[in-house]
Amino acid sequence: MVQEADLELSDGHKLHYYDTHPDDTNGRLPVFWHHGTPSTGAPPEPLLGAADVNGLRWVSYDRPGYGGSTPRPGRDAASAAADVAGIADALGIGQFAVLGHSGGGPHALACAALLPERVLSVVSVSGLAPLRADGLDWYAGMVASGAAELRAAAQGRAALEAYLSSAGFDPEIMSPAGFDPEMFTSADHAALSGTWSWLAGVAGQALEAGLGGLVDDDLAYVTPWGFGPRQVTAPALLLHGAQDRLVPSTHSAWLARQCPSAEFRLFPEDGHVSVLYHSAPTMDWLRAHGPRG
Repeated sequence: MVQEADLELSDGHKLHYYDTHPDDTNGRLPVFWHHGTPSTGAPPEPLLGAADVNGLRWVSYDRPGYGGSTPRPGRDAASAAADVAGIADALGIGQFAVLGHSGGGPHALACAALLPERVLSVVSVSGLAPLRADGLDWYAGMVASGAAELRAAAQGRAALEAYLSSAGFDPEIMSPAGFDPEMFTSADHAALSGTWSWLAGVAGQALEAGLGGLVDDDLAYVTPWGFGPRQVTAPALLLHGAQDRLVPSTHSAWLARQCPSAEFRLFPEDGHVSVLYHSAPTMDWLRAHGPRG
C-alpha cells in the first residue's frame, strides 16, 4: 500500500509525496521516481512488482503545480534536488537512487549532479537534453506539435500559454487520448493500451488542476537547468527508443557523451512509451549500484 503525505516547506509551499514501504525499510534501497509531463508523482505501478523482487522502495512526489503540491512558477530543473533532499530528510533517508521518465529525466539528473554524496545511481528513460546542448539539433526529429509547444515555451510563459490556448489545449475537456496521436508510434499506442495504460491515468489526473504544472515543466526544460550534465558522476544509465517522436534518441546519446560514467542503451524498435518495458530489468541494475556492505 502506498502511503501519501504532505511536507510543509519553510517558505509556505507544500510537497505531496508518496512512499511504498514507509514501515519496511530494512535493506530496501530507496528510489526516487521523477514523473513526466503532464503527470502526478504516484510511483510507477507497472514497476512495483519488479521493484519488490529487487528490494527497492519507491519514493516520489508531485512536482510543484501538480496534484497536491503547491505551484512554484519559475522553478528550474535543479529545484528538484532541494525538493528530494527535503523529502528524504523528512523520511530519514540518507542515500538513494533516482529514476526519471521523459521530462522526469532532467529532474533525476539534477539530483545526481547536485546531491553527489546522496545519489548512488541515476536512470533516465526517454529524457531530454538541455536546449542549448552544444552540437545537438535539439528539435530535429520531434513530432511537429511537440516541437511547436517547446518553441513557444522558449519564447516565455505568455507565448506558451497563448500557444496552448490556440492549439485547443483545454484541461477541462482534454484527456490523454486527446493528445496528438502522431506523438506516439504503434508500439507506444500498444503500450498505452496495455501495461502502461497507467500513464494515461496519471496524466489525466494531472490535468484536472489545469495547465499550471505543464507550463512550468515546459519552461524548465527550455531555460537553463541550474546544473550541467558533466556534474553527474554517479553511475548513470540512459535508455531511449530509436523511434521516439516526442524526445528524439539523440538527446540521450548527447547526454551519455557528457556524463562521465554513463551507459547508453538504444532500443531500435521502441518509441517514447514502449521503451518503458525495458525499465523493469533496470531494477536489478539499481540494486547492484546500491550501498555496499
